[in-house]
Amino acid sequence: MSSAPTPTPPSPPGPDRAASFLTQQTAVVLPAAVVIGLVVGGLTYLSGRSAAGAVLAGVLSAGGSVPVLRTLIG
Repeated sequence: MSSAPTPTPPSPPGPDRAASFLTQQTAVVLPAAVVIGLVVGGLTYLSGRSAAGAVLAGVLSAGGSVPVLRTLIG
């Protein structure tokens, strides 16, 4: 009696076939926007403004830089 060869299980998807969590553009744009927000917020705070005003300036500049960075990097 001959035995049939055992089937091999399918190989797991490799990194080229797996869907990425973030696109490369997003992975560059978001950290750049965070850096811009930190720089603007820090400079605003050092200029003598309150901490709340510096945080607001940093958040607004980070949010405002995202569309510009997407256009430039895209």
